[in-house]
Amino acid sequence: MKYSKLNLAKEAISHKGFVKKIPDIFRMVKMWRKGEYPVKSIDLILPLIGLLYVISPIDIIPDFVIVAGVLDDLAVLSLAIPKLIREVDKFLLWEAERKYGTEGSKIIDAEIVN
Repeated sequence: MKYSKLNLAKEAISHKGFVKKIPDIFRMVKMWRKGEYPVKSIDLILPLIGLLYVISPIDIIPDFVIVAGVLDDLAVLSLAIPKLIREVDKFLLWEAERKYGTEGSKIIDAEIVN
């Protein structure tokens, strides 16, 4: 099967819950930019740069190089998406603690239901 940027994008968004978390990603970035959400910049910027790299037509290894051109995109996706999902989960937990937590209490285990 020949891979293209479109196929790679389809694979990326088919990751468990990634599509559902896209609004949360935008909200997390917005709150981080305002200075409300305390996170190390590198933990947020690197996965976003990884996604931009895959979407971008400019590659370190061009896509016309049969195997290597696709493998570099897959490698970046395999690192960026899980990292971004973990950061969004941390953000949702932080947001729930902030919204529902009382003074001195902390949410230890929670299930996020939409």
